[in-house]
Amino acid sequence: MITVGVLGATGAVGQRFVQLLADHPWFDLGVLTASERSAGKKYREAVNWRLDVPFPENAGEVVVSPTTAEAVRDCDIVFSALPADIAGKVEVEVAAAGVGVCSNASSHRMDPDVPLVIPEVNADHLGLIEVQHDRGRDGFIVTNPNCSTIMLTLALAPLWSLGFSGVQVATMQAISGAGFQGIAGMEIFDNVVPFIKNEEEKMETEPRKIMGTFDGAAVEPASFSVSACCNRVPVIDGHTLSVWLDMDRPLDEIRRAFEEYVAPFSGLPTQPAKSVEYLKQPDRPQPRLDRNRGNGMTVSVGRLREGPRFAALGHNTIRGAAGASVLNAELIYKEKYL
Repeated sequence: MITVGVLGATGAVGQRFVQLLADHPWFDLGVLTASERSAGKKYREAVNWRLDVPFPENAGEVVVSPTTAEAVRDCDIVFSALPADIAGKVEVEVAAAGVGVCSNASSHRMDPDVPLVIPEVNADHLGLIEVQHDRGRDGFIVTNPNCSTIMLTLALAPLWSLGFSGVQVATMQAISGAGFQGIAGMEIFDNVVPFIKNEEEKMETEPRKIMGTFDGAAVEPASFSVSACCNRVPVIDGHTLSVWLDMDRPLDEIRRAFEEYVAPFSGLPTQPAKSVEYLKQPDRPQPRLDRNRGNGMTVSVGRLREGPRFAALGHNTIRGAAGASVLNAELIYKEKYL
């Protein structure tokens, strides 16, 4: 068993990490960290459990540690659910202590020597771990993308070989993406908020790094352009995307690419049977009906029509956050980077 920990274990994404790791077949969840006011308490006492799944009793007796490199020194991998303003410094310190960091935070996503990974798309970018080691880092940092970037890029993966030069995307993003205290009920109820800080910038840069070419030393970003408009809508979980592509291919060929897509690896515990699932119903995907496909790890696509245009959907705190990091860690372990 690989000893793992969670940085920031009491927040929305931290709780999702704990849920996914509590009974993991490969990983032994040994360390949970949080703020100083929670340190020293048992996890069951420190956390206000808000997920719609039962509290993982085997994590309840873990005593919460302060969020420091020393607290996780004996871990093989830690999962970071820290806010970006805290994660930047802490993750570097943890990696310098010889521990692998799989981060959901945005702090290091665009660092030249840090891989920004979706396993189905760019597993070879994990080679940047060796670049970090060559530069003197005993551990490593591997990041997963922004939640909406993951939905978009996975939906694009089956079409990459067909060629496209530009992507336009409008998002309808769930409120859970803002955290438990992130958006007031009176602000979002009966409303759509057409602004999410830094979200459009992330969506316009991250896919190009993910789908870029790794030459053994660095990643050359892909040449296509992305234009994004991001909106917060009154949905609890599940980000929906409307996507337009600049490409010249028949719809039947695009549909076959979606339907025949198979992930380029197998055997990872968190991996869904279908990473991308094409839905034929004319009014799908929908958050309430489709966000939990593949235990929340499947991205659903549908409504393909001339343009070409289509809709995509994924569970933002599972596939778009904690589940993405756990899948990255499973691939890191399988590829013997530990």
